[in-house]
Amino acid sequence: MDHAPAPLPAAADLLDIAVAVARRAADLARSMRDRGVEGISTKSTDTDIVTAADRAVEQQVIEDLRIRRPDDAVMGEESGAVDGRDSRVRWILDPIDGTVNYLYGLPVYAVSLAAEVDGVVVAGVVRNPATGDEWTATRGGGAYSGGRRLAGSQVTELGQALVGTGFGYDAARRAHQARVLAQVLPRVRDVRRMGAAAIDLCLAAEGALDAVYEKGLNLWDYAAGGLVAEEAGLRVTGLAGAPPSGEMVVAAPEALYRPLHDLLVAFDATGGP
Repeated sequence: MDHAPAPLPAAADLLDIAVAVARRAADLARSMRDRGVEGISTKSTDTDIVTAADRAVEQQVIEDLRIRRPDDAVMGEESGAVDGRDSRVRWILDPIDGTVNYLYGLPVYAVSLAAEVDGVVVAGVVRNPATGDEWTATRGGGAYSGGRRLAGSQVTELGQALVGTGFGYDAARRAHQARVLAQVLPRVRDVRRMGAAAIDLCLAAEGALDAVYEKGLNLWDYAAGGLVAEEAGLRVTGLAGAPPSGEMVVAAPEALYRPLHDLLVAFDATGGP
């Protein structure tokens, strides 16, 4: 006898799971940092590091998700794809976004966890273990932090905008990004580089940054933070009609989006290695 497929979970229910799992993960990341960073190795370049904490936090999150939703798929930065029997729901995880900050003891790093249903991110949480700051969103349900609904920046002129960005690990890519930044910088209020893309997106969602852009991000860097920004009313895209991707992620309120987007196109921000 055929059985009807299980109904898809509500975004709010997935967010509840994400928040519970991310908070436990953040506690582990913070406690391991308090004991000292261990097990440091490198990935794509000598400056692209991974620690024992990245691996331990990711493993704990996967185990916690397996307990709550054993059939779901998971994509983590350190372990890659973990298949599930039900591929309609997938969790996208960055166990420690901002690992260099984590290594140096800078309090700007995050656990980022998003839930995707049929290829669309519907829930996400970003939590900073060092400060306890937490940002959440569900698709169509808004973005929140500390019980406050987020609405992005009210700045309307790019020349008055504080813009966040970041840089890749490859030296040639950094050189290209620096050339783009040198042309953007005179046209905005100033630029900030926090070192954690998920937090950049959340800061833009709450208006602490007016807009952000970055080339070279992976899905786990922006899945949760991108939803937070989008639900706060920002446009979150790539360039020239493309969706957000490793080529470019831009997040800005409507008044700033087009002038920033057009600058990035003019300066070939998606170019280079």
